Amino acid sequence: MDTPPRNFALTGAAGYIAPRHLQAIHDTGQRLVAALDPSDSVGILDRFFPQARFFVDFERFDRHAEKLRRMAPEQRIDVVSICSPNYLHDAHIRFALRIRADALCEKPLVLNPWNLDALEELEAEYERRVYTVLQLRLHPAIMDLRERVAAEPADLVHDIDLTYITSRGPWYFVSWKGDESRSGGIGTNIGIHFFDMLAWVFGPLRDQRVHVAKPDKMAGLLELKRARVRWFLSLDRADLPAEAGGKTTFRSLTLDGKAIEFSEGFADLHTACYRELLAGRGFGIRDARPSIEMAHRIRTSHAVGLTGDFHPRARTAR
Repeated sequence: MDTPPRNFALTGAAGYIAPRHLQAIHDTGQRLVAALDPSDSVGILDRFFPQARFFVDFERFDRHAEKLRRMAPEQRIDVVSICSPNYLHDAHIRFALRIRADALCEKPLVLNPWNLDALEELEAEYERRVYTVLQLRLHPAIMDLRERVAAEPADLVHDIDLTYITSRGPWYFVSWKGDESRSGGIGTNIGIHFFDMLAWVFGPLRDQRVHVAKPDKMAGLLELKRARVRWFLSLDRADLPAEAGGKTTFRSLTLDGKAIEFSEGFADLHTACYRELLAGRGFGIRDARPSIEMAHRIRTSHAVGLTGDFHPRARTAR
């Protein structure tokens, strides 16, 4: 017998990442029953779920969710998809658990590692789950790389260069994303899924240092169990190399000097994450913890400058 569709609510409906979640909820045959955003620029709801209730005030959204919780089981919200700004993730996860729903939260799950401890306690108290979107773990090229590394001698340590440049205009720094206290800075806001991928493939963090820390770019070195990773993140269009081919985003991962091609294949990864959740295999707090801890260490580190082994692009980022 087919499993009946689950009822979803969504916070941050007007944000950048919300369309991928709406697409995923739609493509997996689920229902969106309510959505929240202080901005009312959410016409995209008509494309996927024209009957969904929409709220601009959290208080009214909260009241509606509580009303549904007290109704018949088929009316209740089963999962809250959280696409709101990073600093609201913790509060919106708590809201989801309080109305006896699971939470599926965008990266980063929270900004600080100690928030994870409290959420684990609330999971047990409410008997619901907190999931997150770690979509690179479902990218075929990254899955193949992990299998390859796992089959190698345990003492083999690779040299990795990671480059991610995704150009952003002045709006970025006016928005909450430009406020480190709200976004975690670019190391957290745009680097978190790469840090998760690296720890998932190459093992836990042994040591790290930051060479460059600016509002629009960062560079550093990660020493993992199975790899030394020189990384460079930038929002500056001027950092885009010629091989970007006119695109506004450039991703590069080299393993011992050889390129690992993973620049394509991102379009459907959110839908894949939803399928994993619906099958009971979603990524939870334990999965998210290593990258949250890593990003926090990077954010609170003092930049040492261009000393030691640093990413080649860091030289132009001073």
